[in-house]
Amino acid sequence: MKVRFIAGIVCPKCGAQDSVRIHIPEDGEADEQLRDCVTCGHEERIGQSAATRQEMTTRVNHTESTAVQEVEPQVLKLQ
Repeated sequence: MKVRFIAGIVCPKCGAQDSVRIHIPEDGEADEQLRDCVTCGHEERIGQSAATRQEMTTRVNHTESTAVQEVEPQVLKLQ
């Protein structure tokens, strides 16, 4: 079984970022994978089918607006 950390994932229980790892079966035949948090020990099983797959919140897919606001330039005078 391969174990990999998932970059940007936030643990749904403790909120720790970059502490969730996924256990991937070697055979590729298994329908479920295991995700666990190394900080709090929270575990969850996830399925491979699109109907049962859950997407966890990451830095990339969160819904907060991160649009860049236009800022008026200011003149700086050095004395």
